[in-house]
Amino acid sequence: MKDVYINRIAKFLPNSPVQNEQMEEKLGVINGKFSKARRIVLRNNRIKTRYYAIDENGEVTHNNAQLTAAVVEELCDVNFTKQDIELLSCGTSSPDQILPSHAAMAHGFLKNGNMEINSPSGACCSGMNAMKYAFMSVKTGQVSNAVCTGSERTSSWMRSEVFENEVSHLKTLEENPIISFNKEFLRWMLSDGAGAMLLENEPKGKTPLKIEWMEGFSYAHEVETCMYAGGEKLEDGTLKAWSEYPAEVWGEMALFAMKQDTRLLGDNILVKGVDSLKQACEKNGVKSTEIDYYLPHISSYYFKERLYDEMTKQGFEIQWDKWFINLENVGNIGAASIYIMLEELANSGKLKKGDNILLSVPESARFSYAYAFLTVC
Repeated sequence: MKDVYINRIAKFLPNSPVQNEQMEEKLGVINGKFSKARRIVLRNNRIKTRYYAIDENGEVTHNNAQLTAAVVEELCDVNFTKQDIELLSCGTSSPDQILPSHAAMAHGFLKNGNMEINSPSGACCSGMNAMKYAFMSVKTGQVSNAVCTGSERTSSWMRSEVFENEVSHLKTLEENPIISFNKEFLRWMLSDGAGAMLLENEPKGKTPLKIEWMEGFSYAHEVETCMYAGGEKLEDGTLKAWSEYPAEVWGEMALFAMKQDTRLLGDNILVKGVDSLKQACEKNGVKSTEIDYYLPHISSYYFKERLYDEMTKQGFEIQWDKWFINLENVGNIGAASIYIMLEELANSGKLKKGDNILLSVPESARFSYAYAFLTVC
């Protein structure tokens, strides 16, 4: 088995930062009324700026595959060109289409020659699963290098026109139709962007990071669906797929909007998260005191102190001075968040040889969790 190193990290955040008061200007107003939920959600998540692949005229500037291609281009230079890539592994929860795969579409924009591609599905963990496939491929000697990415272009899923058909349909049933909170909640949470890493079997560059181990966990056998798109959740907790509904109701029910069962989220995301974190570290012989930087992907600052409290409760406390979060400035970019967080830390000048970094990514879709433990070389 080969050792595996993250030798380069890049990010691509489209256009200019979007302030809280600009969000409805970019995404649009539903049914001609400004959202009452927006201020409540923003007060809890405490995000101040985020990025959308939408220009000042409201026009889309990039699709998801283009964001991914752009960040891979950003990762490369004359010393490592896009033609040198042996494997491209791309994770996202917001692909541009059902088929072809997201990685295939990104490869199409790169136009860099024949190579292996991989497209893990899922939500936030898809970016980490892309990384794990790249990690295992380099570790086993299948390839000498691999580029993995995490990206999202959720703004197009959150624009007002996605919901207008449903509102028009509801107007025939009630006088003052409103979009349910489980649909509107994520409009004020999610952002666009992409991150990429170059994994190689030798350390190179200014601050190579050795990947010591990666672990993944799923609690789908215990908990019903929490975040979903392309279906409708039934009263018994099961999910009915869009393909089982007549085409004429897809718009009326906003079936392709992202939705979140906030009750399930609060009841499970932290408990399962700390449980899996403990399992991952205990399996690999890592104590909480040995972690120098803890990078948790959290969707909202609402969860920050509650996560710390749950750690304390379960006996795996990571002190505050070890935490590194950039949610406030870049927003929740789903599968890309952990890449962009690590890129910022790696370029902060804070890291020194021997530091240990723990990456922690939860996914509320059906409660999955992914971890990576890195050492600065």
